[in-house]
Amino acid sequence: MLVLNDTVTTILKNGRIPRELPPGDPLDHGAAAAGTSAGAVHTHHPGPRRFTLDGSEALERHLALVCARVAGEVAQLIPAAQLEGLLLAGGYGRGEGGVLRDASGDRPYNDLEFYVFVRGNLLLAERRYRAGLHALGARLSPEAGLEVEFKLLTLDKLRRSAPAMFYYDLVLGRRWLVGDDSLLTGCAQHCDSRAIPLHEATRLLLNRCSGLLFSAERLRRERFGPEEADFVGRNLAKAELAFGDVLLTAHGLYHWSCRERHERLARLEASGATAPFQALRQHHAAGVAFKLHPVRSTEPQAALARRHAELSELGNQLWLWLENRRLDTAFATTRAYALSRADKCPETSPHRNRLVNVRAFGLGAALATAGAAYPRQRLLHALCLLLWEASPPTAATLLRRVQREIRTRATSFAGLVAAYEQLWHRFN
Repeated sequence: MLVLNDTVTTILKNGRIPRELPPGDPLDHGAAAAGTSAGAVHTHHPGPRRFTLDGSEALERHLALVCARVAGEVAQLIPAAQLEGLLLAGGYGRGEGGVLRDASGDRPYNDLEFYVFVRGNLLLAERRYRAGLHALGARLSPEAGLEVEFKLLTLDKLRRSAPAMFYYDLVLGRRWLVGDDSLLTGCAQHCDSRAIPLHEATRLLLNRCSGLLFSAERLRRERFGPEEADFVGRNLAKAELAFGDVLLTAHGLYHWSCRERHERLARLEASGATAPFQALRQHHAAGVAFKLHPVRSTEPQAALARRHAELSELGNQLWLWLENRRLDTAFATTRAYALSRADKCPETSPHRNRLVNVRAFGLGAALATAGAAYPRQRLLHALCLLLWEASPPTAATLLRRVQREIRTRATSFAGLVAAYEQLWHRFN
């Protein structure tokens, strides 16, 4: 059985997160959250003592209490015989969570991303617990003041998986709520950033440039209010951080800490490796600053549009550099890249891709020539034509190509971006 400390038990009994921790409570600043007994699941908090670099004590206590509530609720939802571990990932799990400062004080900003490790078959666990975890996240999010998300995983899958940026960050930048580092035995392949393959850098660049595309659509809207300004400002900052991270990944220098990544980027700049990409380190510095101390943008639409244009151009240069390096090609433009029949996801299996395409688009799509390509290739092509060509593509042939890639009949820029976003949510 799982033995929980008095604070967690009280939280579960009252059904709410209190404002303060009791004096000396072990949950404060990430000490052990539970006792142990014969057959107990051990709960520790190895890793960073803080959730943020410089958030107030009230914010740190609040986040500790949310984690306590999560640990207790998950332990009630999933039997101890099946619950093998629970960790907090993301910025707060690494001790670099965002601190939003306003007149009311310090508040959390990023999502809380919890990973629940279960014993046995992952598909069965998904059927049994996914709905309950989703409901738990929806119930806790308003109380926590930020989005609370859960993902199920097995340690067996983690140990068997090939190196990836996601697993690297998960293994090295985390905070345990249930379990400890002994569970990570056999995960050495995820501890060396030099093993992260180049297609992971492409995936990061795809996602952040997709944010630029979604921002471009909002910048075209007649009504551009505070919500649109905040969305665009946030996605510009994410792109600024990611562009430097992409270059570091390509050189085998990625690190789980955004501050350490910036130090490494400075050394890379000193070596001359960033020379083709003007102001890359300055943009990265702005991205790091936003990640640690986010702000809600109030910039005018025109100012955001200028920043967007600058970052889109930088993204275009970086895209060509990375993809030519990864695919051993010499594309002169992103249009040539998008129109080329070269396989953009050679790390995937053509036979498996046809099965994926059957499930996603039907038998006809799977039997077509493009059916052997992984669906993410559609996003890689469409993004290049939507973000870096005329928006929407004015040439009839280009428009038809975009429509075919994202499977839509839309002709307006807003309609094309909406169709792209639907596909992006499935295959990013």
